Amino acid sequence: MVTGADTSTGWDRLVRIGSLTAAMIGLVSGGLGWIIGLHRLSDGLWIATSAIGIALSVVWVVQAAAHRRIGVDLIALAAIVGTLFVGEYVAGALITVMLTTGRALEGWAAGRAERDLRLLLEHAPVSAHRYHGDTLADCALDAVAVGDVLMVQSGEVVPVDGTLLSWAATIDESALTGESLPVSKDPGEAIRSGVVNAGSPFDLVATTTSAESTFAGIVRLVEQASASSSPFVRLADRFAIVFLAVSFAAAGAAWIVSGEGVRAVAVLVVATPCPMILAAPVAIVAGLSRCARRGVVVKGGGALEALASADVLLFDKTGTLTAGRPTIIEVIAADGFDPDQVLRLAASLDQVSPHVVATAIVRSARDRGLDLVVPTETTESAGDGVRGLVGSQLVTIGKAAWTGVEGDEEWVARSRSQSEFEGALCVFVAVDGIPAGALLLADPIRTDAARTIRNLRRNGIRRVVMVTGDRHEIATSVGAMVGVDAIAADQSPADKVDVVRRETAGGSTIMVGDGVNDAPALAAATVGVAIGARGSTASSETADIVLTVDRLDRLGEAHLIARRARTIAVQSVVAGMAMSVAAMAAAAFGLLPPAAGALLQECIDIAVILNALRALRVGGDEVVLDETGEAIAQHFAEAHRNLRPDVATLRDTADLLGSGDLTGAMVDVHRAYRLLVDEIGPHEADEDRMLYPIIADALGGTDPTGTMSRAHAEISRLTAQLTMVVERIGAGDPDATDVRELQRLLYGLYALLELHFAQEDESFLSLAESAHPLH
Repeated sequence: MVTGADTSTGWDRLVRIGSLTAAMIGLVSGGLGWIIGLHRLSDGLWIATSAIGIALSVVWVVQAAAHRRIGVDLIALAAIVGTLFVGEYVAGALITVMLTTGRALEGWAAGRAERDLRLLLEHAPVSAHRYHGDTLADCALDAVAVGDVLMVQSGEVVPVDGTLLSWAATIDESALTGESLPVSKDPGEAIRSGVVNAGSPFDLVATTTSAESTFAGIVRLVEQASASSSPFVRLADRFAIVFLAVSFAAAGAAWIVSGEGVRAVAVLVVATPCPMILAAPVAIVAGLSRCARRGVVVKGGGALEALASADVLLFDKTGTLTAGRPTIIEVIAADGFDPDQVLRLAASLDQVSPHVVATAIVRSARDRGLDLVVPTETTESAGDGVRGLVGSQLVTIGKAAWTGVEGDEEWVARSRSQSEFEGALCVFVAVDGIPAGALLLADPIRTDAARTIRNLRRNGIRRVVMVTGDRHEIATSVGAMVGVDAIAADQSPADKVDVVRRETAGGSTIMVGDGVNDAPALAAATVGVAIGARGSTASSETADIVLTVDRLDRLGEAHLIARRARTIAVQSVVAGMAMSVAAMAAAAFGLLPPAAGALLQECIDIAVILNALRALRVGGDEVVLDETGEAIAQHFAEAHRNLRPDVATLRDTADLLGSGDLTGAMVDVHRAYRLLVDEIGPHEADEDRMLYPIIADALGGTDPTGTMSRAHAEISRLTAQLTMVVERIGAGDPDATDVRELQRLLYGLYALLELHFAQEDESFLSLAESAHPLH
């Protein structure tokens, strides 16, 4: 028989273990005494054991009353007293053993379920190694100030948020994000507090105090989550009052009808709503624990249940459905310049600029493996751009007027046109006063956004709305790509609140955002979800759920975990209560004596606890890659990052074929052909051989990678046709028919590869923990 709630203090653990040990000794000793004929001694031992149960029950009843609850421990108390009254001393001892066993099992179950939440709290650093000139000394964590230079030793937790100052670092982010594999950080990159240095010691410059750090905020969120109780659990507590009255009424009726007090005692022995009082909290806390393990902090069982039952989803756009930071989508070079050359010079110069666009340009160049040099004699004009020497070349980056771009050259018109179509920012580059090219930057859609929305729809979300302050044209483009039902664009923070309230009037809502302007809307929704990895403190504090990792698909995982935890809680309650009621009926008809009833009730309690703990396991609907799959997915994500810029050369080559310079165009045709044969072809074959089997195993179903394999076959077919045309032309110039065929094949391959890479990034590679190509 399991009752009450576990408080998990050291004293409580001692009482649980001590009382269980004493009860077991009393029960077993009494049994041995009975076997050798010492019946009076046995009765005395069993009565003493029952007294332990009475004492514990009285304490628990008083504790419940102090919290203004009528606890079901009253039933246990009445049952033990009743066994003594009717002379069923062994039954009283059995009930006491079952009671103390249940308490111990309850404590273990709650501790097992809360372990992942506690690990975050126990992970908190308490000191830091701070430089004072050339010396290094330890200091209290709250003494660290913004701008201090700290050293983080191997295996240590990063104490505050900062910027990596020294060489590249290897970071274990599993405590915050759940990502199993270490990640590399380059000098100048931000590092969050709470992660672990998995490599050599490194230095960083503190950008926050300890109280304002990422990890301190997460600790506060976890403490809120641990202190909260779910509505389902509170409903179970209130239901105990009704069940208590029903139990005593049933016991009384059994006594009156049969005239046997032992039947009333037997009814009380099995009349406990433990399945409802215990199974619901254990399942809900298990769900909270699983979410925490995946980098999702849920502020209590109430938020978890609200997430499980929500049916309307509202998203902010920037930083939520999109990556929230600009990324180069194309480099357009002027005649006589190479795209990689333009990007390398621009990124080298932009290393001195703190502007977010400059950071994006530098990051893109490093992702493409370009060698950057330190610029000299740099000047920056706010709102215009940057100018400086890169080696011996004068490089200028910025607006058209600042870089000297004039006229309507083909590449300039194309840059401006594509910028308008894509909703992208166009940055021009000049070298030694000559316009050299343009960089197009956009805020890309998260690779996991569309997949997340599809999964949420499959699991109960009936309506998806985008709520954004961005322009309608851009919002419509993004909404079409991810598949929303409605778009509310050009919205102020107050407008967002109005939209959320309208949607909430027709259903239970989830609002997802990451900025300060999203905080009011998060508060207005049934469930507010903040992307806290890069989001504002205001949105994280206002939200009911915080994603501590910069991945939208974790929301889909949390929603699935929440629904599964609630389903398991309901299953445990219904099954357990049904068994308890059946046992009560058997006891009332004299078919179940008190001792047997105590054993049966404990079996019921153990069954519902173990069933509730299933919420800790990965559900059958969840898609999780193992370490081998994770490594392979990351390998191919890296290959995509390297290949995607080259895919654009297929389109550019097709364009060049129409310019009339056939001799020059054929040089590019052969370069594009070698790309297809030497790089893309083997890449597609490796995916069929290595990646697709692992993805198929993870997704399950019937041939989940079949359409992607069909795309590989089409790419191979078009490449073979291109081979035939190239071999037919040989060393000469193509005729008009050859030009048309080359353009058809190159444009077709470009479009097919762009779509195919996007599909793989979205549906397959985004399953990996840190394999998002656009992030």
